[in-house]
Amino acid sequence: QLQLVESGGGLVQPGGSLRLSCAASGFTLGYYAIGWFRQAPGKEREGVSCISSSGGSTSYADSVKGRFTISRDNAKNTVYLQMNSLKPEDTAVYYCAAGARISLCMLSSNYGYWGQGTQVTVSS
Repeated sequence: QLQLVESGGGLVQPGGSLRLSCAASGFTLGYYAIGWFRQAPGKEREGVSCISSSGGSTSYADSVKGRFTISRDNAKNTVYLQMNSLKPEDTAVYYCAAGARISLCMLSSNYGYWGQGTQVTVSS
């Protein structure tokens, strides 16, 4: 009943853009901090971006800073990740996660709810 569903992934050329969505059901997303994480084949999961429950605080990995933007619309129970200037190294499965009372929002172990992921492939 507590579910997060990612959407918006796909195949895009280098330099292109995608917007990922993370929609919650079974709980009110506005009470939770949300993190975006990604995992490429053969690599460990890494934090991409996170946002506080109110949207007043955001964080980004150095590798995506200036290119990605996280936002949330609590009325729609949805969090977004706008990805611009995509690079081949951004190719990965992207996951959203929700957690309460999180101080280090880029640490995956702090999150209790996870989506199934959406594939992002950046290739010419």
